[in-house]
Amino acid sequence: MVSARVNDMAAAAYAGWLREDATLEEMRTGFDGMCPEPAADVTLAEGVVGGVRGTWVEVPESGATGSAATVLHFHAGGYLIGSPTSHRDLGARIARAAGARVFLADYRLAPEHAFPAAYDDGVAAYRGMLADGVDPASLVVSGDSAGGGLALAVLAAARDAGDPLPAAGVLMSPWADLTLAGDSMTGREAVDPLVSRAVLTEMQQGYLQGADPADHRASPLLGNLAGLPPLLVQVGSSEVLEDDAVRIADGVLRAGGEAFLQIGYEMVHVFQMFADRLPEGAAAVDRIGAFVRAQVRSAVVDVAAV
Repeated sequence: MVSARVNDMAAAAYAGWLREDATLEEMRTGFDGMCPEPAADVTLAEGVVGGVRGTWVEVPESGATGSAATVLHFHAGGYLIGSPTSHRDLGARIARAAGARVFLADYRLAPEHAFPAAYDDGVAAYRGMLADGVDPASLVVSGDSAGGGLALAVLAAARDAGDPLPAAGVLMSPWADLTLAGDSMTGREAVDPLVSRAVLTEMQQGYLQGADPADHRASPLLGNLAGLPPLLVQVGSSEVLEDDAVRIADGVLRAGGEAFLQIGYEMVHVFQMFADRLPEGAAAVDRIGAFVRAQVRSAVVDVAAV
């Protein structure tokens, strides 16, 4: 369950700023600076959707195949760090693989903005997409780590409100249970070079600030998983959050929905972010692209048949 090659690469990438003595500002700056710059043909544009600021990412392939997909993406960072800057390369790679345009939502971070600020921004951004005329049949909601949990919570909120649902959801190493349950939370801690119960506890406390960690807006895995659009869930086998991904897929399937679970053997947390140097990460992004294209095509056909 341990790949020295992948673990060493990931640990080196995070070593400069993921330290016990690092300030929050150092962590935010370090995370943004750790990630590679997107390719020269990537177009970045600041935007606002539903009152939420963010960055639009487009590549020459965006819409070139007729998919016309739009991806609303929520970044990682435990609700404390991360930004569109940290995720420009990943967003561009998803855009290229899916033939889509991607909006990286700059949702509010804790501790300055405690729960449910991130959730409120996520829901506002989704409804903003619809209000701006984005066809839900061409819309996909995605996220990684805390952003993956947020994406799942936004999908559940849309279902509960009776809003039109998107074509699909994509969750990468989702953190969707802030009660920190799941066997892998303990079973994988010895092999996970990036995430631990202690790290997640600090992030949970910084975000919730006394709120109930079992609140379904913070822990959508503990809520109703029926009636969601098809989900692609990717996770590494060497991370403490593996069971969050497994339980999401299992819960959706038990509720009669569609979920596709892909476990990267010996992969670390959000290994897709290392796609510039990790073939397995690049392959995972390619699978995301294929899933988005297939689900958008299917949703468009279904709508046209009505």
